[in-house]
Amino acid sequence: MHCPFCRHPDSRVVDSREAEDGAAIRRRRSCPECGRRFTTVETASLSVLKRSGATEPFSRAKVVAGVRKACSGRPVGEDALAVLAQQVEETIRATGAAEVAAHEVGLAILPPLRDLDEVAYMRFASVYRAFDSLADFEAEILALRADQVLDEAAEAAFADASAVARFGGAHDPAPPPVHASFAAP
Repeated sequence: MHCPFCRHPDSRVVDSREAEDGAAIRRRRSCPECGRRFTTVETASLSVLKRSGATEPFSRAKVVAGVRKACSGRPVGEDALAVLAQQVEETIRATGAAEVAAHEVGLAILPPLRDLDEVAYMRFASVYRAFDSLADFEAEILALRADQVLDEAAEAAFADASAVARFGGAHDPAPPPVHASFAAP
């Protein structure tokens, strides 16, 4: 790393810390030539391959803008959209690829959007899954309803399991002491 002050071609790392929720590394550096200190921020690049063949850096702002259109008129706040964009970026970065297709970004948006708002999910899914007919919408609605039934059944099973009284566990209080009287023989 070149020193920004004297252009010396080497520098020494004094301190390294995570930044931006682990998406970047902030390094404090010192120049051995002039002795001045400076900070660098390192991030792994993530590029999106557009249909036209052009590539551009991944942008959370573009994810939010696209999802905001699907959420128009729905009770979805800006904070929820920011969290969704972060989830999408984490999902894409977890693949380990430095370049992903724009279509893959759209598909990565679907699961967190489904959890956020079902109507917005249907709007977005109709574009990214290229729904051609009412049958496509009906199939997706049936899948949503089936997942909803499964989620309700899982919640009910969890509630039943946590309501079962347990005895003898590590967190149960000790039984009351037993007092016995013994007569001397």
